Amino acid sequence: MTAAVVAGLLAGYGIAIPVGAVGAYLVAVTARAGWRTGAGAALGVATADGVYALVAVAGGSALVPVLAPVMTPLRWASAVVLAVLAVRAGWTALAAYRAGGLASRDDGVALTPARAYLAFLGITILNPMTVIYFAALVLATGPSAPATLTDRTAFVLAAVLASASWQLLLALGGTLLGRTLTSARGRLGTALASSTLIVVLAVRLVAAG
Repeated sequence: MTAAVVAGLLAGYGIAIPVGAVGAYLVAVTARAGWRTGAGAALGVATADGVYALVAVAGGSALVPVLAPVMTPLRWASAVVLAVLAVRAGWTALAAYRAGGLASRDDGVALTPARAYLAFLGITILNPMTVIYFAALVLATGPSAPATLTDRTAFVLAAVLASASWQLLLALGGTLLGRTLTSARGRLGTALASSTLIVVLAVRLVAAG
């Protein structure tokens, strides 16, 4: 079981550490809405990773041919959602700044921890590359792949733990950023910079396909 736990941790960190559009958006949301909302968002991402890890160890290799035809549409859907959210956040922050007031913590978006969890779960689940990543890892390990129910459970839980710890670290970074940039101009600059970065990363998500 130890080997399955180590494999799960490595797999979880492997998929979580490269910060893409979702990670950038997580930091931006936490900077605006605070730690609790950011933590909810982080756990949403980790839950999606856990779902795909579970699918992979339960027979993800058989799903790869099924997912292949819809991978491009799902990637586009994920990129469009992220781009729309980024543009909306930047526009709202700009409007609040022009109104002469300090931008609110959530830039006008009533994003509770529960809503953040569901939103980030949905955004992350749109990316079928995650299940293909986990399936490839499971297949690559050959005979040492988690075979028993106990080993598979340990692998999935370890992957979720790894992903959650990294996403929560990103949320912490967003919290510190939000506390540092408290002026109206600082909030505006952060919102516009993060929105631009998220749009760029979303475009790269589509281009990578």
